[in-house]
Amino acid sequence: MKKIWAYEVINMSDYQNNLQNKIRTYFQDMVVYKHPTQNKFFASISIPPYLRDWMIMRFADENGKVNLDEVKNFVSNNIPGKKDWELIKSRMINDAQRVRFLAKLRVEIDVRSGLGMFSLPDLGFPKRKNEAIVSDRLLRQSRKELLSDFETWGIIECEWDSVGLNGKEGQGAIYMVDYKPFQPYRVDIEYYKEIRKEFTLEEWVDMLLLAVDYNPLGFLDNTQKITLLSRLLPFVEKRANIIELAPKGTGKSYLMSQISKYGWLVSGGSISRARLFYDISRKNPGLVSRYDYVTLDEVQTISFPDIDEIRGALKGYLESGEYRVGDYRGVGDAGFVLMGNIPDEKMNENINMFTELPYAFQESALIDRFHGFIKGWDIPRMRENMKADGWALNVEYFSEVMHALRNEIIYPAIIDSILVVPKSSDTRDTIAIKRICSGFLKLLFPDVKREDDIDKDEFERFCLNPALQMRGIIKRQLHLMDSEYRDDLPEIKVK
Repeated sequence: MKKIWAYEVINMSDYQNNLQNKIRTYFQDMVVYKHPTQNKFFASISIPPYLRDWMIMRFADENGKVNLDEVKNFVSNNIPGKKDWELIKSRMINDAQRVRFLAKLRVEIDVRSGLGMFSLPDLGFPKRKNEAIVSDRLLRQSRKELLSDFETWGIIECEWDSVGLNGKEGQGAIYMVDYKPFQPYRVDIEYYKEIRKEFTLEEWVDMLLLAVDYNPLGFLDNTQKITLLSRLLPFVEKRANIIELAPKGTGKSYLMSQISKYGWLVSGGSISRARLFYDISRKNPGLVSRYDYVTLDEVQTISFPDIDEIRGALKGYLESGEYRVGDYRGVGDAGFVLMGNIPDEKMNENINMFTELPYAFQESALIDRFHGFIKGWDIPRMRENMKADGWALNVEYFSEVMHALRNEIIYPAIIDSILVVPKSSDTRDTIAIKRICSGFLKLLFPDVKREDDIDKDEFERFCLNPALQMRGIIKRQLHLMDSEYRDDLPEIKVK
């Protein structure tokens, strides 16, 4: 017999079949059949996973197989590409047609005119200012949906009017006159929590891996699985600030950019305080107020126009969730994630690994505000046998579940009741450990409603110990950067 976690499974094939049956039985309409070849097809036509799984559900037969020709027809008729855009403009301008299609869009308020201006990034439109305007009626009616996200998917309806922004003939514009957000699932979060009771812990962990497009059979041990899932902490926990250094090819960018439309990934280049926090000239809140998490990927290649300015803004935000730019005071719930590559010789928590970070982050007072460190070298490089193959929660549904869990306030209260915290504990350490514990509780034990609902040994092993390890690495690195910082942690324990 082969032991998996604390449970005994006679046959791995029987275990897998049982898990697949449970997923299909308890989640029914929220499951899709994931297959590497099928997923590769959708990636080739630039369909993100949360839209991909919706389309699979729409076109799959009872065995989960998809007619890819039907998908191609749907995409060509409903999701235009750059090559289709001129023809669509011709239909609006020359044939006076209203057009309707599914697209990724972005809406901003133009300060001078007070109007909403939209853009379609995948279509490269508009090329000039004031060519794409949101109708006043639609902006009033759908302000929350249109302005809440930096970029979002939706079904939009557009028409051309020869009278543009200045009210003169010959200065026409395309107006967006209708919009329906792409939100195909209404999440019953209480049902999701209750279903957890039907799965063993190892089954639930494997179900989560499948949900984010990973095959549990591709992992060598449970340490690899839990380390991979720790990347989801900012998805479920507000203002969970994480640093991960990992070898190349471990899937960092994919998970942070493709699984949820509620996150934003910045990959290299220069990024300003205005983009992150608040743009004074446009009066636009930045990324931390719009998203659940902001990831700076390939952080070694990111630069900042003014290092002192960005450090000051980050320290205030990472500490309290507030920021001040000029006379504007803003708040955000976004977690802040730093991700970068690290060479083999630096994969050692007992040497200063943070020399791999940009100069802007090589300040102990700033690093202290990050809650935990993910040892990305505990996650294997992406291989073909790590790609999900079988029935799984669809990505869009699971991303909505994680987004909803962020607002569940019972988990921090449970953490407070379970943990014994010495009165002499450092406040930042305590906050960090509790926040990471809360994230793991939401991921692994979402059905818990009170202290007595969870096995204390399991809580210690899968919530507290990972939290202590993740915060402990931050403390060790702080001590190596600045001897003023001690590298020990408070003796926080389970009651």
